[in-house]
Amino acid sequence: MSEFFDKDIESGKQEEDSTYHYSYVEEDSNVEHDPNVEYVEEVIEEVVEEEPKKEKRKPKKKRKPMSEFTKKLTRMAAYGLVFGLVGGAAFQGVSYGLNKVGIAGGNQKQLATTQTVSTSSGSKSDVSAVAESVLPSIVSITGTFQTNSYGFFGRESSQESEGSGSGIIVGKDSHYLYIATNNHVVEDATSLAVGFCDDSTVEAEIKGTDSDADLAVVTVDLSKIKSSTLEEIKIITMGDSDKLNVGEQAIAIGNALGYGQSVTAGYISALNREVQLTDKTMTLIQTDAAINPGNSGGALLDGEGKLMGINTVKYSSEEVEGMGYAIPINTAKPIIESLINEETIPESKQAYLGITGGDMTEDMANAYGMPTGIYVSEIQQNSPAQKAGMQAGDVIVEFDGSSVTTMENLQNKLEKKSAGTKVTIKVKRQSQMGEYKDVTLNVTLGSKQDAQ
Repeated sequence: MSEFFDKDIESGKQEEDSTYHYSYVEEDSNVEHDPNVEYVEEVIEEVVEEEPKKEKRKPKKKRKPMSEFTKKLTRMAAYGLVFGLVGGAAFQGVSYGLNKVGIAGGNQKQLATTQTVSTSSGSKSDVSAVAESVLPSIVSITGTFQTNSYGFFGRESSQESEGSGSGIIVGKDSHYLYIATNNHVVEDATSLAVGFCDDSTVEAEIKGTDSDADLAVVTVDLSKIKSSTLEEIKIITMGDSDKLNVGEQAIAIGNALGYGQSVTAGYISALNREVQLTDKTMTLIQTDAAINPGNSGGALLDGEGKLMGINTVKYSSEEVEGMGYAIPINTAKPIIESLINEETIPESKQAYLGITGGDMTEDMANAYGMPTGIYVSEIQQNSPAQKAGMQAGDVIVEFDGSSVTTMENLQNKLEKKSAGTKVTIKVKRQSQMGEYKDVTLNVTLGSKQDAQ
């Protein structure tokens, strides 16, 4: 696996009296946060190419205010890529299960549970035994990202950078190895590479993502993996996060700072902790096991080596230490299984709705007295949305039975639908009295290709 180093990107000065803050908020931000709600900082680590055999630089504390390019990367990192309530393990995915994905219900794949790791290995400590057993299940994920920017006289330039995170091997079939990670680790990546425990690196592709849950599945073609690597890697053992108790031992493994896999240990600090991110609230496991930049997508284990959570964010404050968060595996497992099993639709056959809109965040909704969701500002003529009766000013809150909160989330769902598919869309529509009421629309999706 190639050497690289990460540097955290921070946006502007942080208020000294602020407990929680977002890394991408500009210096002149006047946004007030509810002191009773936990907020998380979103950050991203950037990997810079270096000459062979050069020493890795350590992240610097002080950063210049973010450029537009940096803001783009920060958005892609979402909740846990670097310092601050950073996606717990920047980029690291989770893998679980046996040496193969269990098959149930025809072609539907399910993540399987394996035997518990034995921690009674002679003179080795429990943590050491767990690490030795689980490290072959953890991978590094390196993504390449490209952003266009505009300089003087409107000149366009393209910048390319790399970001690193973690992933977990969750299963395999006769063709692919399946790796779970955070959505913000792979979002908008133009290419991906996975690094295994033997330092070999292989190209990877995104199988599916769920931005609301901050989860993604990456696949690696088995034919591209060396036989010696296949013999070393493992599928992680799944645990039951509903059986966790506060005070239990917790072990976090991930690609910290992009230096390679590292192990930290602590305890389960709290369960069902509600953490406020930029555009959503997530219910997470809290731990004091160090969650460092580069650990996003990494594994949170119990003392027996079972996967209990996927590291995603951490608390950032000079006054507080040891507050990292992970997505409970019982929450993540069905979503990951769904991403593994969902059909991939060719772009030429993907569906389109025909709207222009924007995200109505919680802060904006409170300010304007509107519901959260996707605000529809314009309806295209003769589009599926217009034919179904959608109106400008509607706020989309549900698509085909699933809640949607952002345009990105809606687009991801449309990409998984074929043209001609019939779906129901629930919107909030303002009445003449100013009240918002539910309206359900039956929509026949059009062709994305025909709309271009």
